[in-house]
Amino acid sequence: MTQTIALKKPEMVESIIDVVDFGKLIIGNVGTLQVHVRGNRIPRSVFGHAYIVCAILRQLALTFWLLYWKHDSYDILFIDQLSACVPLFKWLSTAQVMFYCHFPDKLLAKHDSTLKRLYRAPIDKLEEWTTGAADTVVVNSGFTAGVFKRSFPSIFKTPRVLYPPINLDAYDRVVDMSDPTVQLLESPKKKIISINRFERKKNVELALRGFAELKRAKMVPDEIFESYQLILAGGYDKRLRENVEYLEELDALATSTFGLKTFTIHPSSLDVPPADAQVIFLCSFNDAQRTFLLDQAELMLYTPSNEHFGITPVEGMYASVPVIATNSGGPLESVKDKETGLLLPPEPEQWAQGIHDFMTGKYDGVAIGRRGREHVQVKFSLDAFSAQLEDILDELMSGGRPTHHRFDNVEYGTRILVAVILCYAWYYYMFA
Repeated sequence: MTQTIALKKPEMVESIIDVVDFGKLIIGNVGTLQVHVRGNRIPRSVFGHAYIVCAILRQLALTFWLLYWKHDSYDILFIDQLSACVPLFKWLSTAQVMFYCHFPDKLLAKHDSTLKRLYRAPIDKLEEWTTGAADTVVVNSGFTAGVFKRSFPSIFKTPRVLYPPINLDAYDRVVDMSDPTVQLLESPKKKIISINRFERKKNVELALRGFAELKRAKMVPDEIFESYQLILAGGYDKRLRENVEYLEELDALATSTFGLKTFTIHPSSLDVPPADAQVIFLCSFNDAQRTFLLDQAELMLYTPSNEHFGITPVEGMYASVPVIATNSGGPLESVKDKETGLLLPPEPEQWAQGIHDFMTGKYDGVAIGRRGREHVQVKFSLDAFSAQLEDILDELMSGGRPTHHRFDNVEYGTRILVAVILCYAWYYYMFA
């Protein structure tokens, strides 16, 4: 949907999706955008298994509907996340195909048993082959582009980077202090925030350990440390065991190991945290709470390593909040070290030093925040995204190849050679 809204003429675009909960996909005012939902009658899983197979079947159902009812109705087909349908559109339609790869699915799926490896083997090869069939491939960061090349060695295309944007208007809202869920977060303490899902791979404990190290190592006087509050906010689902267990681990780490007073706010809770709580766990925050956090925060801690892109630091920078992030993955491209924040190894001692340097004024948080906002306006706005996207689409329509091919002639020459050999073998077998 973001790609559609970014275009100057969304009325010339139709979105065809297979999701059930369409409401969650609406971003802003889409005006006259036409949306069709097809393939959603196929279940998302079979008794909690075979998610990827069901996803492919849903996409193929949508594809055949599109080819039957909308054949040759489009100039360009923008395919997102799942590439199984790409060859069908290349064979059976005249449209140019652009595929947006967020991250290779083969690297996101588990391969931790022989049965799973056997199950995933043909699916992983299918992903590589179908992705390579697109006219152009676009990824969300240079980091993902590198992973793409290593994961799909048979694809000679070098993907084009198209950074995800944020809708700046959505982050310019005034804080609603009359909202009871916002009032829960009111405190005279200065706020350091971390926004991530409560999952172990997000390494949320890095923020907690870095914050606690300030006290343990006596890097700042007690009265300064006690004037700050760390808010760990993120997606949380009590039905997911990892979410529940990880939150319990973080709470135990803060209280038992570091001696910090904590308080947990669940979505349905209206209990006010005690005034001396130094670590707040905010589970599944709402938009009003997010607006408050970004407005009040003096520092944002972004803890995941090797994140594909990571939109959270972009949100923080636009809110004029300095960001400390790990020096790997997407933040290397979104955060400018010592200009809009700090890029540090994922070591608590170094993060504690970074937090200390903002607390004590070594780094001017206001100036860094201002530069971060300007950086996002130039590089990660919908206007910037729109300009890059339309450049790619214009080249596709004019016969260009926006995806750069390192070995263009080799790739297509090889395909022709293989086709000739197969035709000859078939002819020899049938008539010789």
